[in-house]
Amino acid sequence: MEITADRVVTIHYTLKDDGGAVLDSSAGGEPLAYIQGHGNLVSGLEKALEGKQDGNTLAVVVAPAEGYGERNESLIQRVPKRALQGSGEIKKGMQFQARTDDGMRLFTVTAVIGDMVTLDGNHPLADQTLHFDVEAFARRQPKSSSTDTCTARAAITISEGAARGRPSLIEALRATSTGRGASRYAIPAPIR
Repeated sequence: MEITADRVVTIHYTLKDDGGAVLDSSAGGEPLAYIQGHGNLVSGLEKALEGKQDGNTLAVVVAPAEGYGERNESLIQRVPKRALQGSGEIKKGMQFQARTDDGMRLFTVTAVIGDMVTLDGNHPLADQTLHFDVEAFARRQPKSSSTDTCTARAAITISEGAARGRPSLIEALRATSTGRGASRYAIPAPIR
């Protein structure tokens, strides 16, 4: 069976960096299930799988532009600690989610200096060439066009969209009005 758009596909994969270090793998676990052509994988990997046959194994090298993107300095911003209220003690390495024009984005604390926190919205694998070893299996058409239980694991999904012309991070962190005219922040707690 051929891997084509809208087909449910399962893959076993190993993701390595340029130095050959394993970054993620489904080896020894369940294969990753996704729907081909729906943007559930980094675009370079999804393109490489298009048209392959059930049971094919392949090595795919994905450039940053078709992987997790080029590093975007505008996604690095300094915000006051109070913008992250309710999160406890803010430490380097903590991660937060914020709603942006491009959907939910993960931000990592890269520095805490005084009352200011530096957050980086770049994917940790931005600017990296990705090396995938993949075994693919085309399974079936989705159960319906709008829903299916297949989703890609966050480890290899990509949130597309540039930050150009977007609101500042502080604006993105603000949720809708509480109804009393005061705004609250969309980040109630860190991701652990």
